[in-house]
Amino acid sequence: MSESTLKDFQTAAAELQRAACAAFDAADSADSLEKARAEFLGRTSGRLLALQRLVPSFEGADRGVAGRAFNEVKTGLEASLDARRVTLESSARTSAPKADLTMPSRGQFLGAEHPVTLVIEEIIEIFRGLGFTVATGPEAETEWYNFTALNFPPDHPALDMHDTMYLAKDVVLRTHTSPVQIRALQAGPPPIRVVIPGNVYRLDPFDASHAPAFAQIEGLAVDEGVSFVDLKATLTHFASRFFGSTRTRFRPSYFPFTEPSAEMDVECQLCKGAGCAACKGSGWMEILGSGMVHPNVLEAAGVDSERYTGWAFGMGPGRIALQRYGIPDIRTLYDSDLRFLEQVAR
Repeated sequence: MSESTLKDFQTAAAELQRAACAAFDAADSADSLEKARAEFLGRTSGRLLALQRLVPSFEGADRGVAGRAFNEVKTGLEASLDARRVTLESSARTSAPKADLTMPSRGQFLGAEHPVTLVIEEIIEIFRGLGFTVATGPEAETEWYNFTALNFPPDHPALDMHDTMYLAKDVVLRTHTSPVQIRALQAGPPPIRVVIPGNVYRLDPFDASHAPAFAQIEGLAVDEGVSFVDLKATLTHFASRFFGSTRTRFRPSYFPFTEPSAEMDVECQLCKGAGCAACKGSGWMEILGSGMVHPNVLEAAGVDSERYTGWAFGMGPGRIALQRYGIPDIRTLYDSDLRFLEQVAR
């Protein structure tokens, strides 16, 4: 192409750069700057694109000169656009309302351990001091672990669907943490001393003293020569460590997996034995069930019942939390009422 045509291209490039820079500088908002960008640097219809399409029309050295001129214009416009964008953003931050540093800060909710969790941790630490270790197991169990191995007869009411949550024909949500006792006995030969925390599930009504899903802690001690005296001494020691100086008593009871069996009561911590609505006027509160491990349970787990004996207990830390914190209704523990939880949180 002729020299005059190349000069026309260079003139058009300079004019484009001048007009674009003026438009960018005149933009007083992000929206107006975007409109200017689309006019000059748009990928489909921008004025810079029209200039770029003229470059291939040159030949030889002229094409190189035109290409360099185009690149200089493009680089300059992009730099001008970025500079104006930074200026507008800085201006927007400067003109924004300033924070009032005299205003009170927003309240923050701090996480804390639930009262039942605190009780579980304290119970575990007491039994750890007596040489017990912690054992855990699955919450979905077979009927064999949950019932059969624990000496439940096939027609026991606990196996009915109105008492137990079935996941499949032979799979249940465990109704107690006792299946872990069987797993602990199967894991190795005695001596065994384990404490077993975990959640359990029953089709119970949600009332002042029951919940369909709740925490439970069990303990198991198996060795040669273990007797009911060991059971009473250990659990009495636990009660004195947890509640302080308090009266305890054991009452005969029945559980399929222990024989003999007993329930342990402590003096009601709400009325100190005087009698109240929480203890139904008796002055006592049941905290756990216990007993000597039934020989059938030992044999089901592969332990020689002629050589070894053992005892076990099971307690609900939720009910114990009621005693510890003076709460008359177990539903309070599950209401997520921050006013209550803040009083006992740690």
